[in-house]
Amino acid sequence: MKKYFLMTKQTAQCVFAMALALSLNMMLGSCAKKGAEEGGVAETVLYNPPLVIEDYGRTVTVTQKPQKALTLGPNCTEVFAALGLANYIAGNSLKNHSRGPLPEYAEVYKKIPELNYGSATRERVISSGADFVYGIDWEFGGSGLEVAELEKYGMTVYINSANTFEQTFQEILDIGKIFGVTETAQTYVDNQKSRLQAVWSKIAGKSPVKVLIYDSGGNGVFTCSGINFETFIINAAGGKNIFDDLKEKAWVTVSYEEVLARNPDVIIIHDYDSPSVEEKLAEIRGNSTLAQLDAVKNNRFVTIELESALPGNRIAYAVEKIAKGLHPDLF
Repeated sequence: MKKYFLMTKQTAQCVFAMALALSLNMMLGSCAKKGAEEGGVAETVLYNPPLVIEDYGRTVTVTQKPQKALTLGPNCTEVFAALGLANYIAGNSLKNHSRGPLPEYAEVYKKIPELNYGSATRERVISSGADFVYGIDWEFGGSGLEVAELEKYGMTVYINSANTFEQTFQEILDIGKIFGVTETAQTYVDNQKSRLQAVWSKIAGKSPVKVLIYDSGGNGVFTCSGINFETFIINAAGGKNIFDDLKEKAWVTVSYEEVLARNPDVIIIHDYDSPSVEEKLAEIRGNSTLAQLDAVKNNRFVTIELESALPGNRIAYAVEKIAKGLHPDLF
């Protein structure tokens, strides 16, 4: 009887200890989740087993939640802001390709440090102390940053390189998973899809509007090809890129004569720091060939911030804005 009593007491002590540990773990997990949801940097969370994520042919392995991130590109920075992760950002880049954040993110943007105004430099990235980099693909390779080198410095690199809406949504879900805000990411993606459906219901049955994307002029028009992400945005907004048959490179220069031959109904002008939209309009109207376009004669211009045409959190916003410009009678 005495032996039985001792066994029961030991068992009770074990149960009590296990319950206490479980309660403590749940409390810490709740605090970490709350910190992430509020945009705060919580204590390090180890992933066991590690998170393994596919990043366009690369395998990204994450063993613990990052604490200091670099967002290289305004679209990447705004993804973090949209998911409540702005406080994790130690620096961003490419503000020269931005007209500023969407109004709902203006306050958190003020607190984000600037790494480089233009493209991120190797020196600033390596000396930043960051352990995670989320950057648009043109910041890497060539004369840009080398992924292998950044990894040697202990940085996990996730490249923003989406070519479709679904790939973009997957990036948002991946970032949510890495930083422990999976529910927030899923809710955001669901909202984007719902807004897209609302646009598509309005433009259903309408013939596509022929569109020229005008990034800049000079020795021809610098524009988007059929494999450029912006072409998918235009298609979703009820338009058709007149150069969607070009598929070798995402960005191409075409002659003014070729633009005239394809005669777009609407010209979409990219808005970023320099040259300004006003300067681009003057270039177009002052060009003897482009001045013959129906779009110019009818004053059919739509402006879009360059960052809104990049893969990120603005898919629904960009489609809504362009759709209103292409089909004003429906909105």
